[in-house]
Amino acid sequence: MTWFKPQTVLDKTFEIGIILKGLDGLVEITGAALLLLVSSATIDRFTTLITKNELDKDPNDFIATHILQYSHELTNGSRVFAIAFLLSHGFIKVVLVVGLLRSLAWAYPFAFVTLGAFIVYQLYRIAVHPTFGMIFLTIFDAFIVWLTWREYQKFKRGELIPKKIS
Repeated sequence: MTWFKPQTVLDKTFEIGIILKGLDGLVEITGAALLLLVSSATIDRFTTLITKNELDKDPNDFIATHILQYSHELTNGSRVFAIAFLLSHGFIKVVLVVGLLRSLAWAYPFAFVTLGAFIVYQLYRIAVHPTFGMIFLTIFDAFIVWLTWREYQKFKRGELIPKKIS
């Protein structure tokens, strides 16, 4: 089996960024599994419990009110969408990362299409409801696309030297 072998600082940055994407994908798959296994009522009780102390001190606490808001949204019908979104998003990222780290030819165009679609959706979300997290994620994804394009050019020129792992 061959794996990507970073040779420059930008190669190492690409590898780290891709691995972070893969870990994010695993977290999303785990989150979807938890949403499948844990009832809406349990999620609601848990978030109420963990935010109660903070809201008693400050009823307008930014983080606590947002945690409760997201919890209530999950209990009010968006649960199926969240599960489907997390599973598909997570699975795509894991497949993408394995393909890129193995320097497989199909992985590069797949990365451009999927990450491009994620960026378009994220830009829509930023236009509708801008958040620092979404802006940061979009910039990070755009940076990963640029690094992937750079690696793809090296791949097309035959410059990538995958490392054999036995």
